[in-house]
Amino acid sequence: MGRVDSKNAIVTGAARGIGRAIALKLANEGANVVIIDVNLDQANETAKEIEKLGRKSIAMKVDVTSYNDVEKMVQTVAKEWGSVDILVNNAGITKDNLILRMTPEDFDLVININLKGVFNGIKAVFPVMMKQRSGKIINMASVIGQMGNVSQANYAASKAGVIALTKTAAKELAKRGVCVNAIAPGYIQTPMTDQLSDQVKDAIKAMIPLERLGQPEDVANMVLFLASNESDYVTGHTFNVDGGMVMA
Repeated sequence: MGRVDSKNAIVTGAARGIGRAIALKLANEGANVVIIDVNLDQANETAKEIEKLGRKSIAMKVDVTSYNDVEKMVQTVAKEWGSVDILVNNAGITKDNLILRMTPEDFDLVININLKGVFNGIKAVFPVMMKQRSGKIINMASVIGQMGNVSQANYAASKAGVIALTKTAAKELAKRGVCVNAIAPGYIQTPMTDQLSDQVKDAIKAMIPLERLGQPEDVANMVLFLASNESDYVTGHTFNVDGGMVMA
């Protein structure tokens, strides 16, 4: 029996990278998973992998910046599957530049996807989980939201906002038995980090006490814990998966 057996999960940004690892981890532990992404072809591939594991899966193209789109998706899942037990707000982007050169449009785009997208997800499942009197919401933050970073004002602001939003949602939903937590990954090995030069990678590793990049599965393992019954008395917190890079 899996740790999230027969639970129904929604994972945004789940077509590839960390989101895909999260979706597969939940499915391997017994969950049915809705794959949300703007890349429907890749989302369908992930959904097919989950179905091979004997779990239900649906791939849907959803614009997380549109509340109407997100609400419609959540209502569809709740109606067809009977519940929404787990929501992982993972979708996010970067549009890096120095503040001096950053366009207002790039600032708005990152805030809309990374922060407003999380708000839309929480708001859409709010009535479903309140009625169930149960649920787990896991929001993807970042160490950059805790420490800031040159050329990432928009990204840092969005992820800091996710941390604050998580605490507020946790307080509002606690009486209904819904737990809301965030994860702050550090440098995780993904196609994006694979493009970095060896010199840059070495410089990054020098900042990390464990002296290596994390793997998508490291983040997925934390999601699994927060999605499972093992975390029923844990809410309103941000968990760093960063090799010790940020120590409060």
